[in-house]
Amino acid sequence: MRLILHLTNLFLRGTALMLCLVGAVAGVACLGGAFSDWLDVLTHAAPLWMVCSVLGLILAVLASRDDERRALVAVAALGIAALVVLMGPELLSTLRPAEAPAKGAATLKLVQFNLWAENDAPPETAAWILKQNADVVITEESGGNAWRVLRALKKAYPYSTTCHAKYGCDTRIHSRWPIVDEHDFYGDDESLVATQATLRHPGGDVTVVGTHFVWPVPAGRWQAQSRLLAKKVAPFAKDSLIVTGDFNATPWSWSLRRQDKALGLERRTRALASWPTGQFIRIAKAPFPVLPIDQVYAGKAWKTVKVERGPSLGSDHRPVVATLAR
Repeated sequence: MRLILHLTNLFLRGTALMLCLVGAVAGVACLGGAFSDWLDVLTHAAPLWMVCSVLGLILAVLASRDDERRALVAVAALGIAALVVLMGPELLSTLRPAEAPAKGAATLKLVQFNLWAENDAPPETAAWILKQNADVVITEESGGNAWRVLRALKKAYPYSTTCHAKYGCDTRIHSRWPIVDEHDFYGDDESLVATQATLRHPGGDVTVVGTHFVWPVPAGRWQAQSRLLAKKVAPFAKDSLIVTGDFNATPWSWSLRRQDKALGLERRTRALASWPTGQFIRIAKAPFPVLPIDQVYAGKAWKTVKVERGPSLGSDHRPVVATLAR
C-alpha cells in the first residue's frame, strides 16, 4: 500500500511538472506572437494553456513539498501571468454595457452563421434562423447539407448574392431588402473567400461584407487573407460598413488584433465563443464552445444594441446574432 501511495505521489508530481512547464512555455511563447506569425498560432489555444497552468498549480500545491512546490508554483504563475496579459484585455471588454440607440434610430439585425456543409439538422437550423426575423443573414459553408437550409430561407429572404464561382460559393448574403449593389470576391481570382452586398434598408443603404478565412495553420496564409480583406473593403464608406464572417481566429491573437486596426472598424463580438459545438468530429461531441472565431465588425455610425450566441443547431459553429442601430 505504501508503495502504491508513493508511486501515485510521483505520478502527480510528474504531471504537475509537465502541466506547469507546458503552460509556462506556451504562455510566454504566445507573447512572442507579437513578432512571429508562427508563434501567434499558439495564441488561439490560450484557454488550453491556461487550463494546463491552473491544473499544474493545483497539483503542485497538493502533491509537492518545500522547494519543489515553490518552484512549480512559480512556473505555473509565470504561465498564468503571461496568459492574463494576452487574454485579459479581451475578457475585460465583455464588461462594456450595451449602447442605447437614439430615439427613432434605425435598427438592423443580422445573423452570422457557418452552416457547415455536413449540417445534420437542416430543418431545425432553418426554423431557428427564420424565428430570428433578422434583416440579413450571412452564411459560410453554404454547400452540401447546408443547401437545404438556404432553400428554406428563400421565401423570407428573397434577395441573395449571386455566385459566379465554378464550384459554388462558400459565403453568401441573404437579405429581406433589395440588393442594389454586390461584388463576388471569388471572381477576383485571388485567395479571398468573400462577398459584398449593399442593401436598400428602410433606414438607409447598408453595405455588408461576409467572409470565410482559412485556418491559421500553417502561418502566413491567414495573414495574407487579412491584408487582402483590408485592401478590398478600403474603398467603402467605413462609418456604416459591416464586415462579418468565420475568421477562424481568436480575438486574443496578435493577427486578429492587427486586423482590427487595419479594417478601421469596431469589432462588436467580444470573447463570444462559437466553436466547437455539437458533433464537430466523428468521435467526439463538444459540450460547449471554447473559441471565439466568428466575428462581427461595424463602423462608428452603428451602436451595439445586443450581440448574443445562438444554440447548437447541427453545425460545428454556434450562430452569432447582432442587433445594431444608427
